[in-house]
Amino acid sequence: MVAVVSNSLSWLSIGQVAAMVTLLVLSSGCWAQLSSTFYENTCSHALRIIRTMVRASIARERRMAASLIRLHFHDCFVQGCDASILLDDSASIKSEKFAKQSNNSLRGYEVIDKAKSAVEKTCPGVVSCADIIAVAARDASKYVGGPSWTVKLGRRDSTTANITLAASNLPGVANSLEELISLFGSKGLSAREMVALAGAHTLGQSRCISG
Repeated sequence: MVAVVSNSLSWLSIGQVAAMVTLLVLSSGCWAQLSSTFYENTCSHALRIIRTMVRASIARERRMAASLIRLHFHDCFVQGCDASILLDDSASIKSEKFAKQSNNSLRGYEVIDKAKSAVEKTCPGVVSCADIIAVAARDASKYVGGPSWTVKLGRRDSTTANITLAASNLPGVANSLEELISLFGSKGLSAREMVALAGAHTLGQSRCISG
């Protein structure tokens, strides 16, 4: 059994998600350096390449749009928008992918990987995965009829991940209302903004266990 909802109310929520996720960039400590034209002189085709890869992935599977938006949220909610969610297990890293809120439910990694590979062929070593995730979420929303927004660029990718922080920072199905308000409040988000973010999950597909 799955629940699939796509209507004007869900898109209103996603439009607010964009604004809320943008606020989380502040936690990265590099807000002053971000610019929508960051790659204009170093990789002018980057946004077009990312958009092409995102559209192709959603054309193959439409609910990938929701997955890319959710991937962006999970990345930003832990240590800021730094692509730490993409890091796999290694001798020194325990991947955030295996936090209970993400394990077996977070998707879209391969779309980001393909977009990164395509960009690297044109501009090697220039565009960060963190920026690709952010742009992909915006492009996914726009492609399926949702709102668009300006993405500030210039993030740097993390070389570390923190599964403990992911498990404690990401909202879970067992959290009480008070716990959720406190959790989002720790990120500088109000209860109203929390509801807007939660509402974005009405786009896409949900498992029964998410009930």
